[in-house]
Amino acid sequence: MRERRRLRMAALALISLVLLGAVPLFFGFRTISRDPVFDTLDALDVPGWATAKTDDDVSGSRWCLIECRLRERTVTSERSPEETVQVYEQALRQDGWRPWKVAMCPAQQQEKGSYTCWRRDELTLDLWVRAPACVPPPVDGEPAIVPSPDPSTDAQTCTGSLVSVKVRNAIDDERTRPLPSTDPSLTGDEPLPTLSGDPLGELTPSPS
Repeated sequence: MRERRRLRMAALALISLVLLGAVPLFFGFRTISRDPVFDTLDALDVPGWATAKTDDDVSGSRWCLIECRLRERTVTSERSPEETVQVYEQALRQDGWRPWKVAMCPAQQQEKGSYTCWRRDELTLDLWVRAPACVPPPVDGEPAIVPSPDPSTDAQTCTGSLVSVKVRNAIDDERTRPLPSTDPSLTGDEPLPTLSGDPLGELTPSPS
């Protein structure tokens, strides 16, 4: 009986040690594998219709080894771009983000929809809200033929909006760096003057 009790106590002690070590290990691994920036985006106060479907992608190093981390999130919203951009901008302001008026926002001026830039602490954020690209599903494994645009059917077949969010470290965002400028006091008005005429001039005759 004493031997059985000792075995039971040893087994309970071993199980307790495993559980006590497994729980911190689980949360530690979860913290390392999960980027906290995505947790911040999850905490944004936006309605459910504005986050119908979410896809996350990440690249680079969290500690900026060789390349800093880039977090990208694509969200499908069930309502129009106008309604969607309002709730996202309001949620960003409530979370401490501030609009960032900077050149190259967006980097490509032909972007359609609403494209705005934001800053908070050591992070920068790009928010792009636009209408979805409606492509018919494939037929028998072959791409469907896209019909000519018809305004009367677009409202029925193409609803909702797409939201793209990009978050970068401010030190890795080229838009935070000052643009190079030329100081006239260093270069002068004509840093490379051109020579006119013969640089040697005319020969002076020697006296005879």
